[in-house]
Amino acid sequence: MYEALIAYLERAFRVTEADLVVIHSVFRPRTLKKGEFLQREGEIARYGAFVVKGFLRSYATDHKGREHIIQFAPENWWISDKAGISPDSKASFFIDAIEDTDVLLQDLNGHLTLMDKIPGYAALFQAGLQKRAAAKDQRIVHSLAATAEERYDDFLKKYPSIAQRVPQHMLASYLGITPETLSRIRKLRSKKK
Repeated sequence: MYEALIAYLERAFRVTEADLVVIHSVFRPRTLKKGEFLQREGEIARYGAFVVKGFLRSYATDHKGREHIIQFAPENWWISDKAGISPDSKASFFIDAIEDTDVLLQDLNGHLTLMDKIPGYAALFQAGLQKRAAAKDQRIVHSLAATAEERYDDFLKKYPSIAQRVPQHMLASYLGITPETLSRIRKLRSKKK
């Protein structure tokens, strides 16, 4: 399982033998079956996950029990409950497997060890935080200002492979629209072709 993580890291920096020792010491492999939870809202959020194979999602539920998907995480993506990963905080989100999934898990201490001992990892993490913050801001503005069709178009442009892998109701949840609206948009698209 570690080969995928090493390949991912090596796109950003050269991984040394000493780095490999540290990486192997802080990551723990785990397999999740489709529908199995990595964490539930309200639990202590113990791990961040690197997706080696498969597909995860994070989501929150509202007072009516409706799911609101925050993030999809296919292969070579990271997923965690950043607000919840501390010794005394509870998770804000559910994280579960959309498909059978292999992940490498790291806890907060492991993450801090990597930040301290592997400068390339620290730089990659910082760049990832900036990229994710910009994407999050763009998603918020887009969800407030764009039509449902524009949100769908934007998603297809940015994440075409994800759109093919997730059920329609999950994609609609991520976009902040109903499955019926997404169905209408897709139907109109098929007529235009």
